Amino acid sequence: MISNATPICVVIVGPTAVGKTIVAINLARILGTQIISADSRQCYKELSIGVAKPTVQQLNEIKHFFINSHSIRQDVNAALFEQFALESVKEIFENNDCAVVVGGTGLYIDAFCNGLDEIPVILPEIRKNIITSYNENGITWLQEEVRITDPEYFKIGEILNPQRLMRALEVKRSSGRSIIFYQSRKKKKRDFDIIKIGLELPREILYEQINRRVDAMMENGLAQEAKNLLSFKQLNALNTVGYKELFSFFDGDLSLAGATALIKKNTRHYAKRQVTWFKNDRSIQWIHPDDQTTIAGLLKR
Repeated sequence: MISNATPICVVIVGPTAVGKTIVAINLARILGTQIISADSRQCYKELSIGVAKPTVQQLNEIKHFFINSHSIRQDVNAALFEQFALESVKEIFENNDCAVVVGGTGLYIDAFCNGLDEIPVILPEIRKNIITSYNENGITWLQEEVRITDPEYFKIGEILNPQRLMRALEVKRSSGRSIIFYQSRKKKKRDFDIIKIGLELPREILYEQINRRVDAMMENGLAQEAKNLLSFKQLNALNTVGYKELFSFFDGDLSLAGATALIKKNTRHYAKRQVTWFKNDRSIQWIHPDDQTTIAGLLKR
């Protein structure tokens, strides 16, 4: 445990499959503390293999907040996460002066560290028009509209998530400003210090790890997990890489091999966008996942 008048929150970020879970658990073990997950999908009880949750053994060893905490039927967003995480870190600080936050959802990390700014009121007719157009034309139309209308968001946002795309588009059309503007205004003051650590690997090694992990997920029963959730595929929580490709397989649009290859491709694209998002944050100190010495040095204040 670190002796310090002001509590410290160590925030570990990076792309999917880079090794964040192991680093966070090792750090929490050393510090004798607990972990808050900043992953927008691991919070769902019904999802497991496809979202790469920590193992049951890991969860039993180190208490994790925001894992298995919600149902896919619930509306989970950055605002909810901000409130949940702040309440969780307060609980951790009752018995420890250091907490660990780990995850790859950039908007959730930003909400926890800096707070969320109020998004302007959306005109109902604008929202209705966007939803109707999306239902008629699909995600390709939505992606192109955002690319043209809000290139700033398109560059770093979640362009495979129609809910996020529609949100970005309605904000731009209602206010004339990018949603990024509202997400990057004055930071809120937290009553704890924050140390941000980014984990990175050479791209070819990261992509190799992604491919291997997808193969392991398939061997461990991802297809069956997705099949069990087929009746919920319309929910936003299931619009997730690893599940939506298998839904296409069940619908007869892809072979199983084709779905597996597409999961790998889409996961690599997602990882690239995560890196782009986090590299814009100059407060993050980047290290190799095996560089535990640097982490220890950052915590000595």
